[in-house]
Amino acid sequence: MKARILAAVAALSMTGLAGCETTPVYQAQGDHGGQGYTDKQLADNRFRVSYHGSSATSRETVEDFLLRRSAEVTLNAGYSWFVFDHRDTKTRTRYISDFQGPAWAGYGWYWHSWDFGPTEAYPIQNYTAYAEIVLLKDDQASREPRALKAQDVLAHLGPPPAPKP
Repeated sequence: MKARILAAVAALSMTGLAGCETTPVYQAQGDHGGQGYTDKQLADNRFRVSYHGSSATSRETVEDFLLRRSAEVTLNAGYSWFVFDHRDTKTRTRYISDFQGPAWAGYGWYWHSWDFGPTEAYPIQNYTAYAEIVLLKDDQASREPRALKAQDVLAHLGPPPAPKP
């Protein structure tokens, strides 16, 4: 009986976790945060750009989305080239646990009386990539070896993922 209950709990847990897994979404960040990009103009030719990913978004994807948004901002502002003045990616790690309750209470997780064994914590990571970009005219870009041509960046990255239905 105990084994059946444990198997049922494990199956439900895995089903719930599978529902949480999503594909990365390339979109503007909503008013209340969440995944997506933001950008803010700081000067005529300078912008702050960021992309915040969900726990299902890899670091590489978050950094690619930052690169994509930087190229889009450049083209939308009427420029062809940009350079990163400053760029970084931050990792936020939080832990979830299969907490079974205090040993002194004589009960495992929640109100049941069986024991799941030792408690384990699992890391969940989110990445946020951000940058300040400087937009360049053609003559400025010819003197800047780090300059990136926005059209080339977008062509190299390919089309963005399809938006959520």
